[in-house]
Amino acid sequence: MEREENHMSAPASARVNAQAGAAPKKVHFVSLGCPKNLVDGEIMLGNLMQDGYVVTDDSSEADTVVVNTCGFIDDAKKESISKILEMAELKKTGHLKKLVVAGCLTQRYKHDLVDGLPEADVFIGSGEFQNISRILRDEESGAGKKTYFNLPTYLQEENTPRVNSQPKHTAYLKISEGCLKRCAFCAIPKIRGNLQSRRLPAIVGEARLLVAGGVRELNVVSHDFTDFGWDLRRKGAGAVERPEALLAALADIDGLDWVRVLYLYPDGVSDEMIELIKTRPKLVKYFDMPLQHISDAVLKRMNRHMTCEEITERLGKIRAEIPEAVIRTQFIVGFPGETEEDFQELLRFVKEQRFDRVGCFIYSPEDNTPAGGFGDQVDEAVKQRRHDELMEAQMEISREKHRAFIGRVVPVLVEGLSEETDLLLQGRMSQQAPDIDGVVYINDGQAEIGQIVNVRITDAHDYDLVGAIV
Repeated sequence: MEREENHMSAPASARVNAQAGAAPKKVHFVSLGCPKNLVDGEIMLGNLMQDGYVVTDDSSEADTVVVNTCGFIDDAKKESISKILEMAELKKTGHLKKLVVAGCLTQRYKHDLVDGLPEADVFIGSGEFQNISRILRDEESGAGKKTYFNLPTYLQEENTPRVNSQPKHTAYLKISEGCLKRCAFCAIPKIRGNLQSRRLPAIVGEARLLVAGGVRELNVVSHDFTDFGWDLRRKGAGAVERPEALLAALADIDGLDWVRVLYLYPDGVSDEMIELIKTRPKLVKYFDMPLQHISDAVLKRMNRHMTCEEITERLGKIRAEIPEAVIRTQFIVGFPGETEEDFQELLRFVKEQRFDRVGCFIYSPEDNTPAGGFGDQVDEAVKQRRHDELMEAQMEISREKHRAFIGRVVPVLVEGLSEETDLLLQGRMSQQAPDIDGVVYINDGQAEIGQIVNVRITDAHDYDLVGAIV
């Protein structure tokens, strides 16, 4: 449920090659929402660059702007609308001729969004974004239309063009589309449909290409990693697609240093998966498991198919086998029917488990979800108080865990100059996922971007660490 804004750009070499023709068309990308949405944006980027477009980081120079929206939660929807309206202003002050709106918000609200946003020229759903080049060519020829919602979802193919918009050393690897689960609060199956897994050889082939291009860190993304391949195995035909098989295959790729898996539904974290992560050095000891709650009553209403006892057992198994494992999770407070007793149980659980990373979201009713129609909605002031109380407890845990790093030497992937000041380098430990976790500031020593160096931690803040290269 993390949201991130990315003004996407292609590698410099790709931009130069695209400029070989006369008067190239310029496109500016804004990608909102999760990394899965970002990969969709990279596919659009690859399509347009094949068609002669040049990517510009300056929106005021663009002939075309693409806003890849997020429609998952209320704040994300508001952010998407705001960004669309901001980009629409460029029609008055810049070169902008076409404003394209794509992504989950477009797919979710379709014609309602079209009627409400006359400022946009083209709306592309989550099953049509791979056709963006053809769509814009049709627009130029006068044969286009305003909406493209014919297909519900699109599953990346082996020959799908994609340009990695991230720094050269890191990339996201999307392994499936849609979701098998039916959590009562979540609209993803309505937007993205049922689970569709990519074939394992195609995923590994893409991973090898990314590594050949300089990627040292892969972040594997899907709506639920632990369900990978279920749909293919259900069809039979000797499907080999399993999450454990994928982990083993990625761990064997030469030149790759870190493989991090994002989003693991806790009931799918098998003993075999834990053993692989424990024993294969390239598999980062990082478990991103959104638990959402711990009260059995709330979990049942959420349609989460685990109990407090089962969740506690899985966490205990991970920590017994991999004591150094980092566990990241998220919770929802204020879910319909959540009592004060339920919340206090959750708060005690957070204090007892001492998670490394915790995100907390205030429940908001979502259209076309079961929970949106539930009674017993929790008062907004109570939701906010519960959110603040939980995060205050977690902040103290985070401080203590970060202080424990002082004096230790840890490998850090250098990402360049700090976003805070040019006087510091900035990087991440393997325990820190890009965009959603903290960073390591390096105040002594020099290193190249993409290099993994040993850093002695000398200071700790709430979310970030400081150290020197040794």
